[in-house]
Amino acid sequence: VQRNPNGQIVKMFSNSDEAVINKKLPKELLLRIFSFLDVVTLCRCAQVSRSWNVLALDGSNWQRIDLFDFQRDIEGRVVENISKRCGGFLRKLSLRGCLGVGDSALRTFAQNCRNIELLSLNGCTKITDSEGCPQLEQLNISWCDQVTKDGIQALVRCCPGLKGLFLKGCTQLEDEALKHIGAHCPELITLNLQTCSQITDEGLITICRGCHRLQSLCVSGCANITDAILNALGQNCPRLRILEVARCSQLTDVGFTTLARVSLPALSDTHKPECRITDGTLIQLSIHCPRLQVLSLSHCELITDDGIRHLGSGPCAHDRLEVIELDNCPLITDASLEHLKTCHSLDRIELYDCQQITRTGIKRLRTHLPNIKVHAYFAPVTPPPSVGGSRQRFCRCCILL
Repeated sequence: VQRNPNGQIVKMFSNSDEAVINKKLPKELLLRIFSFLDVVTLCRCAQVSRSWNVLALDGSNWQRIDLFDFQRDIEGRVVENISKRCGGFLRKLSLRGCLGVGDSALRTFAQNCRNIELLSLNGCTKITDSEGCPQLEQLNISWCDQVTKDGIQALVRCCPGLKGLFLKGCTQLEDEALKHIGAHCPELITLNLQTCSQITDEGLITICRGCHRLQSLCVSGCANITDAILNALGQNCPRLRILEVARCSQLTDVGFTTLARVSLPALSDTHKPECRITDGTLIQLSIHCPRLQVLSLSHCELITDDGIRHLGSGPCAHDRLEVIELDNCPLITDASLEHLKTCHSLDRIELYDCQQITRTGIKRLRTHLPNIKVHAYFAPVTPPPSVGGSRQRFCRCCILL
């Protein structure tokens, strides 16, 4: 309520469509105000009056919807109603974790929302194979483990403009699915195939040859791939910036050397945990990857101080390198920290289970890089024998630096 100039109380909101605010403000301005409201507030406004119901549920207010917070309550019919209400206005929809949504709802959605650009179905395990959104640019169907090559084939044929495709945990996918992607997605920039354990070099090479604009590739946990894929990336994907190959134990120095030597100057982020690489790879990265910003060498047990020395003296070190992960690299010593002290952009270093790293070495590094975040721990000291019956208490937790 508010008071008018005569001191009389005037109701601003009522069940009447002739409420004061509706008379004073044009529909276009009310729509503009509503466009800043979240899903819950819009639904509340829709219950105020008939005119506000029309305004709040106008499709222009529902261009971006994230239903993650309501995942336990969302059923297929809700998605169908949203698609009918929003129609061509809807551009981005996240159904992450909405376990009640299945193929029937997605079929209706695809028919009504053909302008969708970003769709996240992460964790929607009832989803199998679907198609029908030609404007789609990004799709996340991670952990939808019922999706097969047939669904991927239908998807890429109907969505040739795909730029981001997230298939993490889609364990039924084989090389045949990747061949469809390589043949129909020339605009693809980001591809995540983490733990798609059945894929091999054959399928990934098809991706490399057909997706020349690829900038980010994750194949962590794809244990069947070999150095052949690194060679294919080097020859076909000059824009590659991010490469994640954790737990790809068949990758070796030979492959990474080839990848670096064929010139990938844009590479800025590479994850190689648990790979059988040595200092040779670091030497090639230091020479040929001047834009390197993030480097993960977790569990690379053959890396030594000499490899870090080359990396620290390379063109990326002084101004670019921001994160280096060296956890579980048993041959790394304090000498490596000395080699990294000139990396002025270094923001974080991981040193868990680097048993030859000491507190003294870390303190010396911090004198040169005072703002660096160092993540490490040291085993607790064995308590000495108690004296005089009094027992000294020791914290048995690791010390986080």
